Amino acid sequence: MKNIFTIITLAFLIVSCGGEKKKNSVENVLSSNNLELIRTKRAEVVAEQQEIAGKLKQLDDAIAKLDTVKHVPLITTFTAKQEEFKHMLDIQGNVTTKNLLVITPEFNGILTDIYVKEGQQVSKGQILAKIDDGGLGQQLAQLQIQAELAKTTFDRQKRLWDANIGSELQYLQAKSSYEAQTKAINQLQQQIAKTRVTAPFSGTIDDIITEKGSVVAAGQSQLIRLVNLKDMYIETDVPERYITDVTKGKEVIVEFPVLNKTINTEIRQAGDYINPANRTFKVQVDIPNKDESIKPNLTARLKINDYTNENALLIPQSIISENANGEQYIYVIKDKNGNGEGQANRVIIKTGRTQGDVIEVLDGIENGAEIIQEGARSVKDGQTVKVITY
Repeated sequence: MKNIFTIITLAFLIVSCGGEKKKNSVENVLSSNNLELIRTKRAEVVAEQQEIAGKLKQLDDAIAKLDTVKHVPLITTFTAKQEEFKHMLDIQGNVTTKNLLVITPEFNGILTDIYVKEGQQVSKGQILAKIDDGGLGQQLAQLQIQAELAKTTFDRQKRLWDANIGSELQYLQAKSSYEAQTKAINQLQQQIAKTRVTAPFSGTIDDIITEKGSVVAAGQSQLIRLVNLKDMYIETDVPERYITDVTKGKEVIVEFPVLNKTINTEIRQAGDYINPANRTFKVQVDIPNKDESIKPNLTARLKINDYTNENALLIPQSIISENANGEQYIYVIKDKNGNGEGQANRVIIKTGRTQGDVIEVLDGIENGAEIIQEGARSVKDGQTVKVITY
């Protein structure tokens, strides 16, 4: 009976306490609109908050002592190594050749014969076409007959003169007549030679422009286009600021986007004249063309080596930041322990030329420095970081 009474008493107290807590809840206090009661309740909540904060601090301190895993930023690094750095000047150019010629006649007349076809290989000096000589051949035949007579007369007078027979005047007249006839024949032969159109160099007949039977004019009518694809080169304009860097013999990488072809060559000639109109100078680049796939006027992309550093330190441009003074800086790892944890140190650097995604570092780091890569923009100077590897 006594135990039952005790249980009933405890239950009553619990209900009373619960009712008291509910009565003093924040909602009930606020609904009471009693200023003093609200202030009292606020003071109780602040006291509870301070007590909870103190307990949380004690718990955090205990966790920090017992937790062996520190929450530090995770980063990746790479080691700076000296390597060869070649800067390439990127410009455009067109393929050309000195052996590309549209042949015009040296004689006025009718184009009587064409001896070649398009696509045909021809040799230097080969006759390509013939122009009517307008009767010069007949005149030559007559002059040759007269020259034979003049020669016979001269030979006779010379024999007499050598034998001290006859007059000197007769000898000189015969000699003069013979020489005049010879010169006339030579001049006429030169004129007739102009009626024959010959190849000035070996190559391929690219186009026959004028048809047989057409009347052609010396130096004006276009007859045949002749091209030789062996001696090809690219001529391009380079800004004058590169005149000391882009010189004869420098390495050049030539890309032909249309052909999907790349060749390695070099500069064969760098001009000494600055064009005042656009402040550039001419550069010629040899183009090997054994398979003759490269054609005149083909567009090419040239990468010219204008600067080389045999012992350059290169870093990605993406890891470089800049401070308020305009100085560039990166982060390196110092005092790294066996667990891969170290200190991030900010280093001011001086940079040089860029090529693609990398940039040359001229000052600020040494060979072998461990540089932060991933996470470089999120760490702070002096912060403890952990290096991870993939």
